[in-house]
Formats: sequence, C-alpha cells, structure tokens
Amino acid sequence: MTYARPARDSRPGPHSPFVVAHRGASEAEPEHTLIAYERAIEEGADALECDVRLTADGHLVCVHDRRVNRTSNGRGAVSSMELSDLAALDFGSWKGQAADAELPDRDAASVLTLERLLELVADAGRPVSLAIETKHPTRWAGQVEDRLLTLLRRFGLAGGPSAPDEPAPVRIMSFSARSLHRVRAAAPGLPTVYLTQFLSPRLRDGRLPAGVSIAGPSVRIVRNHPGFVARLHRAGHRVHVWTVNEPADVDLCVRLGVEAIITNRPKQVLSQLGRT
Repeated sequence: MTYARPARDSRPGPHSPFVVAHRGASEAEPEHTLIAYERAIEEGADALECDVRLTADGHLVCVHDRRVNRTSNGRGAVSSMELSDLAALDFGSWKGQAADAELPDRDAASVLTLERLLELVADAGRPVSLAIETKHPTRWAGQVEDRLLTLLRRFGLAGGPSAPDEPAPVRIMSFSARSLHRVRAAAPGLPTVYLTQFLSPRLRDGRLPAGVSIAGPSVRIVRNHPGFVARLHRAGHRVHVWTVNEPADVDLCVRLGVEAIITNRPKQVLSQLGRT
C-alpha cells in the first residue's frame, strides 16, 4: 500500500510540541518498515524517529533490537548479518503485514535501510525532519557514527537548521554520551539528544553531557518527576519526551511545555493537539 502525501505544510504553532513518529506509525504498522514511515508522513507527523544499526557489510539499517528475532521471521544479530541476509527476511508478518513477492510494494515490509528512509523524506513533498538514534553498545563502535555522518553529508543533511527559528532537518539521539560526543566532534552543527530511561542523581539538576542541548527523558521520568522538565528548561535545554501514547501523558507534556512528543500514535496525538 502506498499512502498519498499531503501537499500542505501544517507545522505546529509556537506553543505546540513537534509530533515525532516513533519507528514510524508503529502502532498501526510494523515498526521501522517503509509502510510505517509512509503512513506517518500521510498522517502529518512533523518528524520520523528511527534506530540505526550497522550490518556486517557496512550498511545502516533501521532495526531497534540487537537481534532480529522479535520483528522478523529470522534469527541472529544485525551486526553479524549482511544486508542481503536481512533483505531475505520478512519484517512485517509478525504484525499482519507480510512481504508478498507478487505485490509492487513488496519492500514495504522488508528491512529498511537508512538510505531508503532518507530518500522517502526527500520526496515527502513537505518538511519532515528525522530523529536518528544510534544503538550502543555494538561491535562496530565508532564506525556507526562514521557511516551515519558520511550518509548524511551525501544527502546534504549534516549541518544545522537553515535559520535560527527553523528546526534542524536531522538530530542524532543516543543513550550513549560517547556516541553523541563523536557526532559533535565530527559535525558540530548537528543537534544531539541525550536519551535517559531513569533519572540518575547526576542528572537531577538539569545538566546534560557537554555540547548536548536537548534532553530525551522517558515519559515515566516526566510522570514521576514533572519538575525535572522545568529544571532542564532553566538550564537552557529543550525537552523531547518518549514514548508518549496515552492522552493523559500528551496533556502532561503540553502543560510542561516540552518541545517534542515522540509517539507510536502520530495521528491520535495530532488530533488531540487540534492539528487534524
């Protein structure tokens, strides 16, 4: 299935958070598949979130887990498999979207390369930004960031926003401060997001790793420590919260003034924000 893309730019107002489709429209479609991202664009998401891992032959693919077992009909670690191995797997049938060799859009449920996702965004017909998460630890270590930045430069996406009040076309996210340091050293214009699942004592005052300007707390942190968002803002940081699916959590994020909501349900969140 191919989704029509909106011709109109319906970006959020100054006080409305950006809506980021987590692994695409991943509640409705198999995560990290082309069809999930096509649907997120059709539904009006401001940005697309993806995880990237490096294959054994040096390709960046959009897969969350270290192993393919959960989201495909195969087994094994992504880092030990070549792209051709991954391309032979079905990443859609676990959620009812099987890859059918007889259909013209067979690749809708195949493994998605970051390069193909960048091409999709380039053809979206409206501004759509990307939030790319580097997954660590991995046997390839800094090669992940090297390959990522090489690919972004090829697409002209390794710099910052075109104007001070414009969002950057790409931001890099990670739970690894070392990964973000590598990105900042090689491409200082790229915004970076430090992801956190739990609120450690060293982060409670709103500090982030050097050079990082965006915090990425889990929605659980925001629920349990709503004052943390204000501390981050006082420290001059923006706040992007994941993974926000419930209406009450959306309302909480809006009240706290977070800058981006990362969700599996972009259509529902946009509707709740009055952006249908």
